[in-house]
Amino acid sequence: MAAAPSEDACAMISLLGFWADAGVGYAYGEAPVDRMAEGRAKLRAPAKAPKAAPAPPPQPRAGAPAQNIAFAIETAKDFAAAATNLEELQAAIAGFEGCPLRYSGARQAVFARGEPNAPVMVIGEGPGGEEDEQGAPFVGRAGKLLDKMLAAAGLTNRVFITNTVFWRPPGNRTPTPEEQAVCMPFVERAVELVKPQLLILAGGASAKAMLRTNEGILSLRGRWSVWTSADGGLTVPALPTLHPAFLLRQPQAKKKAWQDLMSLAVKLEP
Repeated sequence: MAAAPSEDACAMISLLGFWADAGVGYAYGEAPVDRMAEGRAKLRAPAKAPKAAPAPPPQPRAGAPAQNIAFAIETAKDFAAAATNLEELQAAIAGFEGCPLRYSGARQAVFARGEPNAPVMVIGEGPGGEEDEQGAPFVGRAGKLLDKMLAAAGLTNRVFITNTVFWRPPGNRTPTPEEQAVCMPFVERAVELVKPQLLILAGGASAKAMLRTNEGILSLRGRWSVWTSADGGLTVPALPTLHPAFLLRQPQAKKKAWQDLMSLAVKLEP
């Protein structure tokens, strides 16, 4: 007569039956694992070393002056007013030290390109990497698309192109309102010297800064507005439109930008 199973064997049989009823039919390890022992070992393990403190934000380049935005704007006004032509204005921008972007890694000031007496003035947001390298605005992929669009609209050699800031923002980020405000006297002086009939404001940052509004570009685009200089002495019809860089990311929006250019071409006709 076979011996009765021990108490431990009965417990094991009962446990196996429980797991079988629960649907567990296979073991995935060759040997049992004591999970309780693993947990106790983790509790006894030494605490992890604290994470290193995050690196401090990059500091302005050596030689950067302390920024006083109000003073910088007044200085920019003086520099801009002293320029009697576009060449002098470009030199004034290159010598201006009041914009913080000058000390944020930019290689050089990027002013403008195009016809000095153009009937249309395009104002973008700020220079990117290729613009910073070449010293001219809209010369990268977005600039090539802009040139193609202007050519298709019959505006080749009829535009003067610049930006709201003249130094490349770090990482090609959008320029801040403060950075745009410091550069705005130079932008306004450029408008005064070129005397365009119409303005194209390319992108949300440009449209917001030039029109002094918080509306987004999708709301502003295609709607004619009037740009007015800070002293109220100069007004020019202005048309916000989508930035060519946005069109590269969203090709389906090119139709809207084309409609904007057609509206401008019609308005430009005598």
